[in-house]
Amino acid sequence: MNIYIADSKDRDFIVQSQLQMAQESENLKLDENTVKNGVEHIIKNSNIGFYLIAEVQEQPAACLLVLKEWSDWRCGNVLWIHSVFVITEKRRLGIYSKMYKHLQSRVESDESLRGLRLYVDKSNEPAIKTYENLGMSRDHYHMYEWMKTF
Repeated sequence: MNIYIADSKDRDFIVQSQLQMAQESENLKLDENTVKNGVEHIIKNSNIGFYLIAEVQEQPAACLLVLKEWSDWRCGNVLWIHSVFVITEKRRLGIYSKMYKHLQSRVESDESLRGLRLYVDKSNEPAIKTYENLGMSRDHYHMYEWMKTF
């Protein structure tokens, strides 16, 4: 398995992954052009974040988005894991675990990074179990959001 930071050659795989994930996880049909523009924005602006790609047998098998969040309490960045997607036929093979450990190693070796965070749908028990098995714990915060409608 090869894990690397995505570039423009990975755009179509990431876009299709995000469209499929939204459909599977929330029964949402996203606008493909909006997603394509969003993916391109991250690829061109690494100061915001980056995508990780996991290749198995030289074929993309998974992707996730990492966004940086400054923490004044910790005087460093926390990396937020978003939009985790593993293609159907490669699920339950430990691909996400390897991607997570890759990020964890990056945090441990970089003095400017303080930790990893993610959010998960409360009903997504398989993902919750995976995250807890990797040593992540539920924090004491509730997440709230407000989103502008298009």
